[in-house]
Amino acid sequence: MGDVPEPCPQAPLAVLSKVELRVSCKHLLDRDTLNKSDPCVLLLMQSQGQWMEVDRSEVIKSNLNPVFAKIFTVDYYFEEVQKLRFEVYDSHGQAGVGTHDDDFLGGMECTVGQIVAQKRVTKPLFLKYGKFAGKSTITIISEEISGNNGYVELAFRAKKLDDKDLFSKSDPFLEIYRIDDDRSEQLVYRTEVVKNNLSPIWEPFKVSLNSLCSCEEKRKLRCVVWDYDSRGKHDFIGEFFTTFEEMQKAARVPVPQVQWDCMNPKYKIKKRNYKNSGVVIHRVYSFLDYIMGGCQIHFTVAIDFTASNGDPRNSCSLHYINPYQPNEYLKALVAVGEICQDYDSDKKFSALGFGARIPPKYEVSHDFAINFNPDNDECEGIQGVVESYQSCLPKIQLYGPTNVAPIISKVARVAADEERTKEASQYFILLILTDGVVTDMADTREAIVRASYLPMSIIIVGVGNADFTDMQILDGDDGVLRSPKGEPVLRDIVQFVPFREFKNVSAAATGSCLPLPALPGPSLPSRSLPSLSIPSPSHPIPFRPAPDLSRPLFPSPIHLLSSRSLSSPSVAPVLSRPLPCPHPHVAAQGPGVRGSRRCPPVSRRRHPPRWRSACWRRCPSRWWSTTATRPSPRAAPGPPPPTPASAPRSEGPRAPASVFPSEGPPTPDSSLSSPQ
Repeated sequence: MGDVPEPCPQAPLAVLSKVELRVSCKHLLDRDTLNKSDPCVLLLMQSQGQWMEVDRSEVIKSNLNPVFAKIFTVDYYFEEVQKLRFEVYDSHGQAGVGTHDDDFLGGMECTVGQIVAQKRVTKPLFLKYGKFAGKSTITIISEEISGNNGYVELAFRAKKLDDKDLFSKSDPFLEIYRIDDDRSEQLVYRTEVVKNNLSPIWEPFKVSLNSLCSCEEKRKLRCVVWDYDSRGKHDFIGEFFTTFEEMQKAARVPVPQVQWDCMNPKYKIKKRNYKNSGVVIHRVYSFLDYIMGGCQIHFTVAIDFTASNGDPRNSCSLHYINPYQPNEYLKALVAVGEICQDYDSDKKFSALGFGARIPPKYEVSHDFAINFNPDNDECEGIQGVVESYQSCLPKIQLYGPTNVAPIISKVARVAADEERTKEASQYFILLILTDGVVTDMADTREAIVRASYLPMSIIIVGVGNADFTDMQILDGDDGVLRSPKGEPVLRDIVQFVPFREFKNVSAAATGSCLPLPALPGPSLPSRSLPSLSIPSPSHPIPFRPAPDLSRPLFPSPIHLLSSRSLSSPSVAPVLSRPLPCPHPHVAAQGPGVRGSRRCPPVSRRRHPPRWRSACWRRCPSRWWSTTATRPSPRAAPGPPPPTPASAPRSEGPRAPASVFPSEGPPTPDSSLSSPQ
């Protein structure tokens, strides 16, 4: 008999789609003596014969016919029987739903396939031992999440609402309903209650486009404002109708807000001079609003130390330390870091490395501190990061592979801790410098999806001439980035830039830019702003001419991360030590006159003091400018400079440190024109 081939292991089931479930109940049992029940729904799924809790809804006070705002999301497998169980409890106290202190109001079992096939399922609730829970019923409405589903953030406030209470002011909350094609209404979101306030500011919230408008921007929405009543009999204040398309107008007008009149139809009929019952406003806050409100940017840089970069001792290596010009890693690091440091109060940057063997055991690490201090990976400013990078290279062994998921997860943990403080005064930017495509793509996608819920953005700069086609997947410009399980990102937080496209671009040219990734979602402890999230700028950031070294590089934070900052040679980082002028040139004998004496031979020594003033205008790169003095460009031309033997020490302001060579000698208008 021939050998029977072994059966192939069963492949994991692929997620066909995700399904959203909305739950409502009617005629629930009243277990309370003085008030009505406070219902809450628990969703359980059967796994290997055990019922496991998946999620739970909010608690609705004193209501026997609740419509829950919580939307349950489950994975739908066509070829698998997925059993669900919905349990309704009357919640008591803070002990948690489902404990012995809570009253069981009924449960119902079904499958995901039944709900998807019927789209709307209404079944009676049963108590223990199969007894009916009176006339109690539960209704589940299913809706498949479409592929182009995304998330939006909305923020509402109101002014001068009607007062419905006698001895105090109203306690308003807002409900948003989506009007379907069959004229039925589906609850999309219910805000929190703002106590005793006729001009409330509700917390911002995120909702999927599929839930809000079925991905149709012109679908009608009904927004209702209520005065909360602890007995469940909420007082109607007013309503208005709008669309998501109309809400988006707030980002395109000079004043980033749009408002609606909150109308009460009964008052409109009875009162002749009735105008409205208040005004509801939707506002989009800009990046500048949050910077002025006190938000700090925490900058972290992660450097690729894999062997594909080449031996740092070889001039062909991307990590080669050239005494006359910085490598591409340093250029990208300084270009982004010098901008972010203006919004960091302590000027301390976390510097990490990955893909190398580190001492003392020389084991591969993908999230080590380049200053070799695991307890404190921060460096003092950009200069500290550059010095740590230069001192780190001789001590490590470049290895591999290119795994960036550990770095993203490490920064995400810090951002999560910040979010738990409920202050969220910091936003985290992770700059990843790498020379190739990441090898842990699945784990990286999962880490990015998790990080999209946190106050964090990621900038990936591709260094070298490798093929970065696959990196566009992480960018998400061609579609919504999803985890291996199919979960989409909450917002676009990744921006990928190949450095080779910017390093040779003239500063005077115009072209593509590096926009700021979508900014945070948490609240801020601002003195003048409500707790809202930071949206990304809606317009491109153009190139700017080379800056005047005596002025701030970026007078406005809206110019963050332009491509000029990645390509312009005038950005001024700091090397660990000054270098001599590498270019032989003649000593000046007057304005525009060349002499016959030449500078001393090129060496690594600093220029002697007698050559500082004479060499300033003749040196085309000024590598030694940390020890040079710069004559005023507007000073009247004086007598010819003395000979080297008697050249006096020039007195004047010290020029700022510079690593990148300038393209020519400075002129009175050099700060306003591009390098030649």
